[in-house]
Amino acid sequence: MAENRLTPVTIYTDGACSGNPGPGGWGAILMAGGKKKELSGGEAHTTNNRMELMAVIKSLEALNRPCHADIYSDSAYVVNAFNQNWIANWQRNNWKNSAKAPVANVDLWQKLLELTSTHDVVFHKVKGHADNEFNNRCDELAVSESSKFSR
Repeated sequence: MAENRLTPVTIYTDGACSGNPGPGGWGAILMAGGKKKELSGGEAHTTNNRMELMAVIKSLEALNRPCHADIYSDSAYVVNAFNQNWIANWQRNNWKNSAKAPVANVDLWQKLLELTSTHDVVFHKVKGHADNEFNNRCDELAVSESSKFSR
């Protein structure tokens, strides 16, 4: 029987907020099969962490079949939630954090959990505002979206 292989996709994401909370935006770049697609969006009143999460959510929602997704983000909040098992602990503790307070952005975390159950996702931390062209482009997209609400 042939092994069912998932399509590999590389995703870069970033979120931005002018003020926290304030107008925000997110940007993402999806790369697969030699093709590249940019996505972006924003909200008039949000937080940086919500925009970081939205970038990942919208990226995974854009995939039209289950994929192996390598997600690169400069957000320790997003990456560590998965790589350091914060999210598993939050679930086990009925969406309470280590301080026994309700987890912020639980609606987005739950949506992201749903999406990561559809795809094979690996999170990678990248240094923000450094020499990574894809992370820098995502930042440009996010800031551009954020500025649409600042006028």
